[in-house]
Amino acid sequence: MSNSLLKTLENAYPDLHFKSGKKFSFRAPRTICYVENTPNFDSLLLHELGHALLHHTDFATDIERLKMERAAWEKAKEVAAELTTKGPAVTIDEELVETELDTYRDWLHQKSRCKKCGLTRYQTPDGAYHCPHCER
Repeated sequence: MSNSLLKTLENAYPDLHFKSGKKFSFRAPRTICYVENTPNFDSLLLHELGHALLHHTDFATDIERLKMERAAWEKAKEVAAELTTKGPAVTIDEELVETELDTYRDWLHQKSRCKKCGLTRYQTPDGAYHCPHCER
């Protein structure tokens, strides 16, 4: 765990609460949970900070969730670059970003697959999935 990054973020964002927990997460409106002694700690912590800074709370559709995840990673990269200009280099592992986003892409693919015929369903703004084959 990068205690120095954690301390830096606690000082830079005093309105946020950083708390050790069972998984990395952002709990709106102000709590960021982290897991101590985790590989890629800095990247994952900055990702959750990205959610907080972007005021991510909830989403209506699964594609919105994927977009929020991508946006949080982009914000994490911005914060890392800003922190690097002020002190030691903070980097976001691009391979980790894509691996993490792949988990959401895979989840979305599985969730959108029709259980009856196997085709990809589409999701309406109310969050419901519909199969173009089975519901015609």
